[in-house]
Amino acid sequence: MMLTSFQNLLTAAHQQSEPQRLLFTFVRVELPEAATEAQRERFTAQQGGTLSPSLCVDKAPSEIASFETLVEESATTGLDWDVVFVASLSGRAGVAPSTDEAAQPLRFMVNAINNGRVAEFAAFDRAGNVLQFC
Repeated sequence: MMLTSFQNLLTAAHQQSEPQRLLFTFVRVELPEAATEAQRERFTAQQGGTLSPSLCVDKAPSEIASFETLVEESATTGLDWDVVFVASLSGRAGVAPSTDEAAQPLRFMVNAINNGRVAEFAAFDRAGNVLQFC
């Protein structure tokens, strides 16, 4: 299934045979500390930068009305972000994963992002546009 929107992601989560828990990691795109001129140019053109996780949360798909409500809720934290990465955690035997069960996968997700392994996650910018990383 080709991901074309956040709503498409929510629909897919609702259609899975086992209940899902969605994992969100919100990141800032920052210029590296000792950036070269080439890195500065790429950053200015919005084609580069360092991804710095700033907020993690897990939610059942039913707890998310839309991307806009997710953005509004994130604003209440006071933490800035540029991109949100999303993964899904499947339940078992008809039981959705709990927040406690999502804690370790969220840590793994943050570690993956810190290590540059972002292609395995769905990604959206603040406007809800689907992003693809190579």
